[in-house]
Amino acid sequence: MADTEKSTTLPGRLEEALSTVLSHSMITGILSRVLAHAVQKGTICYQEIKEIVRDNPEDLILLADEWRLLLTVNTTKSSSWEDRLLLLKNGEAYEIPNIIQYLVRIGIHTGKWDPEKAIVTFFEELGDSTFKQIPELVRNISEIAVNHRISGNQIKMVCLRLGLSDRVDSLIAELKAAGIISPKLGSISETNREGSPVYELNPAVAIGFSS
Repeated sequence: MADTEKSTTLPGRLEEALSTVLSHSMITGILSRVLAHAVQKGTICYQEIKEIVRDNPEDLILLADEWRLLLTVNTTKSSSWEDRLLLLKNGEAYEIPNIIQYLVRIGIHTGKWDPEKAIVTFFEELGDSTFKQIPELVRNISEIAVNHRISGNQIKMVCLRLGLSDRVDSLIAELKAAGIISPKLGSISETNREGSPVYELNPAVAIGFSS
């Protein structure tokens, strides 16, 4: 998508979009400014957030991390969300997941948090021939996920229901690349119980389907 936003003039509509999915109304204004700035280059550093917040930015960063709107660049093992090493100090950098970039840009221009449009646009630009079906896939995953967790077998069953059973592995890889899901590599007992890998679903994407 074209990177033409000006973070100093357009975050107002993004605040309106965020307010439909976040109950933290007192912080959405500042958060919208931070995300509008971050989306211009895909990352934002601690110092930049502090300049926007003009106070201790810790609460905002923790909220953004909880909703998977921003993820620390530092990792302990892998790039999965659970392996990110969240530090709140000068010199730290945070990245905005791919699908959140699309959601933010749409929110800036329309005032809506629209995961369906964001997903269609991302997967179409990715070159996925089934891009029109992906929003329904994510909607179904969101509906059956428990505490934003879902197993690979459950994703497989949704794919089967939607006629996408021949693309399970590639779709899971694309959902991870989009920042819609991330493997829960440390959940060994949960993985054993489910008989397949377990994934965390991005709550900022999931809640958009129910708002």
